[in-house]
Amino acid sequence: MHIAIAGNIGSGKTTLTKMLAAHYGWTPKFESVDFNPYLADFYEDMERWSFNIQIYFLNKRFKDVVDISRQKDVIIQDRTIYEDARIFAPNLHSMGLMSTRDFENYSDLFDLMMSLVAKPDLMIYLRSSIPNLIAQIQKRGREYEKSIRIDYITGLNQRYEDWIKDYDGRLIIVDVDKIKFENRPEDFQTITDMIDAELFGLFPSEK
Repeated sequence: MHIAIAGNIGSGKTTLTKMLAAHYGWTPKFESVDFNPYLADFYEDMERWSFNIQIYFLNKRFKDVVDISRQKDVIIQDRTIYEDARIFAPNLHSMGLMSTRDFENYSDLFDLMMSLVAKPDLMIYLRSSIPNLIAQIQKRGREYEKSIRIDYITGLNQRYEDWIKDYDGRLIIVDVDKIKFENRPEDFQTITDMIDAELFGLFPSEK
């Protein structure tokens, strides 16, 4: 089984991945942010490095999806391949930071990849306001994130909302402005109750 967590930068994906993996005994698969050779360069000059970083992420994420499909364990994944293609790349293109030629090339490659793999069994989307995202990004204090532009985060957030509105798989939406799962055990239980209802039918579904 493949459980995926989606959400904007600073929404709490990695933290929730760790907590759910520990709670259910699932195997976590994390986003390899700290080892991305393009990340620091990208935040310094987005236009120059946008295509490079998106191809890097697409390659890594596709390998992850293929690996997950071969696993017998329940895998919980920190960020999905859909976010790269439906949110990050279109956002860069619309901001003029990725050329149309590069964007179309990237999109064609993504479509080919997606014809070869299945959707996650459950998608968990972490919805957040911009002020909350900014506060969380500042709190974790990653050096390369200090130069992230507010308009970049804002554009991503709108695209997340547009994407999730039309997502046609099994979905749970968590409002992380209100549900502070990292610090409140009762809020974390709210999330696990929703997951139990969706996966195991222990409670009536609210969908």
